[in-house]
Amino acid sequence: MNSPQNVSTKKVTVTGAAGQISYSLLWRIANGEVFGTDTPVELKLLEIPQALGGAEGVAMELLDSAFPLLRNITITADANEAFDGANAAFLVGAKPRGKGEERADLLANNGKIFGPQGKAINDNAADDIRVLVVGNPANTNALIASAAAPDVPASRFNAMMRLDHNRAISQLATKLGRGSAEFNNIVVWGNHSATQFPDITYATVGGEKVTDLVDHDWYVEEFIPRVANRGAEIIEVRGKSSAASAASSAIDHMRDWVQGTEAWSSAAIPSTGAYGIPEGIFVGLPTVSRNGEWEIVEGLEISDFQRARIDANAQELQAEREAVRDLL
Repeated sequence: MNSPQNVSTKKVTVTGAAGQISYSLLWRIANGEVFGTDTPVELKLLEIPQALGGAEGVAMELLDSAFPLLRNITITADANEAFDGANAAFLVGAKPRGKGEERADLLANNGKIFGPQGKAINDNAADDIRVLVVGNPANTNALIASAAAPDVPASRFNAMMRLDHNRAISQLATKLGRGSAEFNNIVVWGNHSATQFPDITYATVGGEKVTDLVDHDWYVEEFIPRVANRGAEIIEVRGKSSAASAASSAIDHMRDWVQGTEAWSSAAIPSTGAYGIPEGIFVGLPTVSRNGEWEIVEGLEISDFQRARIDANAQELQAEREAVRDLL
């Protein structure tokens, strides 16, 4: 699978490479949707040993797609090899919650995955590594991975809230009969869980305030829970989890992180104490991306309505942190 490599080639690691999210994700990376259509990419696919055959099949299909930018594919079960020289990483593979399993058990079991991966990133990745944790519970998995990589700035680890952000835009676009690109200044605060707070306080569409266009009861009783529980709704209807939309949102997140955007996005980044959120936890915040770094949108007024929901997320994330304290 080796082919000539350009010095500007970006190495992108994807874990859980044989899974459904990766099956949608990898084609878009290979098509240049993260680093741009003039930047070659090398893909490094990490899987557990028993799934390497599936990853091999994915690699064969990628090669058969004849992407002009795709320079090489590595398939491995060795995290050190997978993250060697990586400029970007999508941590997709995670252990799903088992029947009757408590969230604390889920967190501990995923710590056994994301801790070693964080160490492998610390020891092997390129200096400009950017890590997006997609596998749930994403916020605390990002915390665990970052803690295992002390030589990598914590800001280089993110958890994905972009799917929730995109879901919020979609629900508003459907409600108001507007195009998704017309909406600005939406944010999803907090945890990628049912506690999350999709917030339209600052949102506009076509120069109008969204809060002037929707009923408050609809916002609180329908919109917020619909966005927060959209994943469960899709499982109920489709019989499977939301793989393609998760992959699309992961691409959106990493593209904006790399290439920059002045449009507000929702990204779970390490809290610096902004908006009264305790430091250290990975929390969804209103952000823009400048010079390859996420910056928090500052100076927003927070109402009591918002405060209660933001605080509930902070408390949940602090409880998750305490549940994995021995891994940090």
